[in-house]
Amino acid sequence: MDVIHQRWVQPTEKKRSFSQALKGRNTPGMGEAHLKKKRNFSKALKGRHILTTMGQSLVRNYLHLIFSTNKRAPLILPPVEQELHSYLGGICNKLECQVLKVGGYNDHIHILCMLSKKIALMKLMEELKSHSSRWIKTKGVEYANFYWQDGYGAFSINPSEIDKVIEYIANQHEHHRKKTFQEEYRAFLKKYNVEYEEKYVWE
Repeated sequence: MDVIHQRWVQPTEKKRSFSQALKGRNTPGMGEAHLKKKRNFSKALKGRHILTTMGQSLVRNYLHLIFSTNKRAPLILPPVEQELHSYLGGICNKLECQVLKVGGYNDHIHILCMLSKKIALMKLMEELKSHSSRWIKTKGVEYANFYWQDGYGAFSINPSEIDKVIEYIANQHEHHRKKTFQEEYRAFLKKYNVEYEEKYVWE
């Protein structure tokens, strides 16, 4: 134990002895060189802009959101359909997720929006579904049992494809004369290489 203690203290003793050995000695060049380097460094920085932090967080995430009614019940019908689309768009805008297009068919919804940097995707979907579900129940007894599907699809969109997606959402009624929502949704999953289990997608 004494040997270990002696070895631990030894570097300090050497350092003190070295400092004491230098004390009072004339060591030309050491102090002057250090001060000269410091002055040169200060001159080099003078007038320069030193970037230490980024002042802004810049985000531009276009998302195509897709979700259906519970068990794909065909409950989204005129005249409530357009009102629902407007209501969903209002929720997005209130949460600073600028909406570009809302559409869909009688059993599902499509939303194209920009996800705000202030909210997580999961929170946005929670707000959309909970508020719109309560709202639509006020539209008549036929909506008393209206619920949304638990899950959803969210796909990032290239800015160059925005117009194409807007047109796609606008033509949902025409599109679904030939294809069911399930066929459409599977096509999206395949396009974006999303792995899934069929039995869990529709619950």
